Amino acid sequence: MIARFRQSYRDMRLGTRLALGLGALALVVFAVVGNTLTMYMRDYLSAQLNEQLKIAQIAQSKSIADDGTLAGKKYYRWYYAVYDTSDGTPVLRKPEDPGDLPDDIDDFTLVAKALTIEGTEVTRTEHLEGHGQYRLRACEVEPGVVLVSAAPMDVIDDTVGRLITVQVVTFALALMALVVFGRAMLRRGLKPLSDMAHTARGITSHDLTDSARLPVRHDNRDGGHEVEELRTAFNTMLEHIDDALAVRTEAEQRLRRFVADASHELRTPLMSVRGYADLFQYAAAHSPEERDKHLARLRAEAARMGVLLDDLLMLARLDAADVETPLRLEEADLVELARQAADGFRAGHPDHQLTVATGAAPVRLRLDPLRLRQVLDNLLTNAAVHTPSGTKVSLEVAVASGTAEVRITDSGPGIPADDQERVFDRFYRVDKARSRDRGGSGLGLAVAHSLVRAHGGTITLTSEPGTTTFTVRLPLAGAGA
Repeated sequence: MIARFRQSYRDMRLGTRLALGLGALALVVFAVVGNTLTMYMRDYLSAQLNEQLKIAQIAQSKSIADDGTLAGKKYYRWYYAVYDTSDGTPVLRKPEDPGDLPDDIDDFTLVAKALTIEGTEVTRTEHLEGHGQYRLRACEVEPGVVLVSAAPMDVIDDTVGRLITVQVVTFALALMALVVFGRAMLRRGLKPLSDMAHTARGITSHDLTDSARLPVRHDNRDGGHEVEELRTAFNTMLEHIDDALAVRTEAEQRLRRFVADASHELRTPLMSVRGYADLFQYAAAHSPEERDKHLARLRAEAARMGVLLDDLLMLARLDAADVETPLRLEEADLVELARQAADGFRAGHPDHQLTVATGAAPVRLRLDPLRLRQVLDNLLTNAAVHTPSGTKVSLEVAVASGTAEVRITDSGPGIPADDQERVFDRFYRVDKARSRDRGGSGLGLAVAHSLVRAHGGTITLTSEPGTTTFTVRLPLAGAGA
């Protein structure tokens, strides 16, 4: 039974549970207040009855002292008894009116005897058989004479009973009103929480795989400061979920493009290798003089595919740099690396005029010399591949604002504004119609960007018709630290 009640209580809505809890608390408060008020009223009426007995006995004592018997005004349903106690034993005097005494006077006699023994006024509450509860009071009229008066207490009981009835009815109505109106107020106060629950249900029914944004928010600003804090935290959480979904969606889209482009890029050299392998087999059987030419082609395509795979592997290792860094850092001179890259560029691209401005002082940094040389080679090769023969190219090394800067500038046609934001994307080519033999795989700038970022630096592009500049900035405090 108790378990069923607990389960029913747990199944109730929060507003109902709070209203019932408030009602239970109010019931305890009402019970304490009602009990205190009832006890106070009973004590007050009892004190009033004692005072009334005392006042009445003062007047009656004078009548007994003057006339020897009780005469004069008497109260309705009161009883009176006069005892002679000169010898220490209460002896009842014959009353003037037989109706002044109840049928059983034992309690009166005991009260008179107690006064004789104690010597002070005695007040007791006794049950008189056939008459109910009475308050008995004994006082000494004169030496050897004792008056015992008895007043009914049913008036007190009736008054207290009515008071209890009024309290029960009033408290019950107040309790019902408190539960009903309190529940309504609590439901109104908790409505923002219900709205948040509705919003959360909307999120659960939303297909998170279909969109990177959640179409629901909680905008109701009712409910007070605490609910406002919860609403702000709730919407902040939704914003974080939105950002996470956007990042995930973008990553998935980039992964799809990456896989598609990688498959496309690898398929071309593989088909070439297969074709030249067939030609090599045919030449070996029919034209031995062509065999070496086809074998050289096979090796060239295999080397090209190896370079592509090396770039892909490098990008994958850079993406997982938090697990395994692909850099081998050591102290190196950036100026010397720039001069070596310039020498390699002049040897490989004699049709482009290269000027170098590095200054006389070395710029020593903690970096991976092999990988940074790869960055410089990729940027210089990019300038040569995408500009006409005879285009001027410059390489500068400088130190500014706590960073080492390498600027590679060419005076070619420039890069369109729409393409500048995507030149560092993997497999992205500004000229989609450019042949792969001349235009490359589209990974050179992506590899350069990832390597510079792995060193703790940045690479930026500024371009307009007639000039294009790639700027590499590395921290002097120790790149890649």
